[in-house]
Amino acid sequence: MKSKKLPLAFWIFIGLVVGVAAGLIFMVIPGGVDIAKSYVKPWGTIFLNLLKFIVVPIVLFSIASGVISMQDISKVGSVGGKTVIYYMCTTAFAVILALILSSAAKALHLFAPLATTGLEYTPPEGQSLMSTIVNIFPSNPITPLANATMLQVIVISLLIGFGILLAGEKGLVAAQVVDSFNEVSMKIMDLIIKLSPFGVACLICPVVAENGPEVLGKLAMVLLVAYVGYAVHAIVVYSTTVRALGGVSPLAFFKGMAPAMMMAFSSASSVGTLPFTLECSERLGARCEVASFVLPLGATINMDGTAIYQGVCAVFIASCYGIDLTIGQMATIVLTATLASIGTAGVPGAGMVMLAMVLQSVNIPVEGIALVAGIDRIFDMGRTTINITGDAACAVIISKLEDRKAARTSGALQ
Repeated sequence: MKSKKLPLAFWIFIGLVVGVAAGLIFMVIPGGVDIAKSYVKPWGTIFLNLLKFIVVPIVLFSIASGVISMQDISKVGSVGGKTVIYYMCTTAFAVILALILSSAAKALHLFAPLATTGLEYTPPEGQSLMSTIVNIFPSNPITPLANATMLQVIVISLLIGFGILLAGEKGLVAAQVVDSFNEVSMKIMDLIIKLSPFGVACLICPVVAENGPEVLGKLAMVLLVAYVGYAVHAIVVYSTTVRALGGVSPLAFFKGMAPAMMMAFSSASSVGTLPFTLECSERLGARCEVASFVLPLGATINMDGTAIYQGVCAVFIASCYGIDLTIGQMATIVLTATLASIGTAGVPGAGMVMLAMVLQSVNIPVEGIALVAGIDRIFDMGRTTINITGDAACAVIISKLEDRKAARTSGALQ
């Protein structure tokens, strides 16, 4: 009798455990941190590079293929509209939750003031709203693909999909080419995913080795508040919405998302985890054409975890400088963090860049980012996990809503 093959989630979990254990060992060995960074981390970087290599083809061809498979531009608009509304609502809720939790922590004196002298942080140059909008639309088709500028890649793939639909019969050959490239990209993705247990171990090991002692220091409480926010948001928002709107058991949802969540936690990259998120969401019942459209879009604009991080860190940094935020300032943080999440790239560390924008919006010294910069990677692992889980929840929900809409339409026609 053929033995049952152990699921990928099991092996990824084993890789995670091995990586954490190795990181703890390197942490206590003299010179162990340097060994982990010099000889273990590069293998994790190779794995991440392979994921990043396949991400642009996956996004380009999967969104175009998803648009083509819908066969109707109005249907694309329906799916896109529901997706953006869901993402915006959950992100706004995430920021409000973060502000409530962090304000409670401050009231309970859990946010101990830290030294704020000698801090140095140079924020990146900000962009105006109109500049951000203009930069979404590419001036040529090559640069966005070469630089992995995901919003521009999404625009390119949408235009290709729309063009093929509008071309009718003359676009059939192009549609077949897109579908063929999409299938090839998926097969390459499958090969890379098989390396994930090894990649996860090599990615998590140096993080634990380098940050272990610091996590146990004064900033541990900030991390705790952020991770409580992550957990509450996942349990309350995603469980409620996938049950009420998607008809999926929350337990089944989180169990099905386990491989992608573990990959997100170790890689801290929404875009890098995209292949896993696609596979898991389709197994949970998301339609292929919907998932191919919703998930790449979510990896770029849906940042619930990043929004929680921004809210918690804004209150923490303000408390360190002795600043009491007003209701108006908190409302500004909610609005800014929600809008800023659209421009947050799905790569490690991008949330810190957007935090500078949030702090500036309420006149909190941007130099305060230096207080949390040392453990940003620990924040990043949790917020990325929430980000991709929200993407998958949206894909499942939109698929079910579209199924019901199709059922009603066919029933009305009969």
